[in-house]
Amino acid sequence: MPTPRIELLWWPGCPSHPRAKTMLAEALREHGLDPERIEARQVLTLEEARAEAFVGSPTIRISGVDIAPPDDPTPALTCRLYFDRDGRPGPLPDPRDLRDALDRAISTA
Repeated sequence: MPTPRIELLWWPGCPSHPRAKTMLAEALREHGLDPERIEARQVLTLEEARAEAFVGSPTIRISGVDIAPPDDPTPALTCRLYFDRDGRPGPLPDPRDLRDALDRAISTA
């Protein structure tokens, strides 16, 4: 089974990236994928944010696709706000969105 590219982009001004990495690693294990494949990259400058199309921390991409595409794709050094499927805001994506994104990436790989 081909392995999709897994990216975790983060900015040090937001404290949620360690939890995002843990959540991502757990989801990868559930899908039979190695968590060591996570490409974790720190974004420090607005230039880097622009180059990465980084809209906030943490950002998780699978096969180049943001698992929760933002309404405003403006690159920024900021904390990211996600909404779970019940509409509640939080600093991390809904785990179901992460799992669905992995399912899609694996089925099309």
